[in-house]
Amino acid sequence: MESSAQPERTPDGRYIVVRGRRWRATDPEIPEDVAAVLRRHLAAARRAVAASHRDQDPEAEKTARGRVRTAKAALGERGTPWWEQTPAERRRRWETGAAELDADPS
Repeated sequence: MESSAQPERTPDGRYIVVRGRRWRATDPEIPEDVAAVLRRHLAAARRAVAASHRDQDPEAEKTARGRVRTAKAALGERGTPWWEQTPAERRRRWETGAAELDADPS
């Protein structure tokens, strides 16, 4: 699979399938510019988790894992499933998550 290829999705579109395992898909209603910012925050947080392991810094790891959780929740990949939320709840979820991540660039 090419890196630009999209992962397989379940027929209902709620999950992607990677190596036979289902993962919750990103909320398709998130505007692409917002989703791109959230994905950048997620990637940075994952790098921070790896760095905290290398540095053996449990406090930094805790902070980084919290940022991963915030980014994934804002993307709709954790927490209440996006298909169970109203449009207003979905928008509030990604706007709140993005604001929280932008406010603390650790």
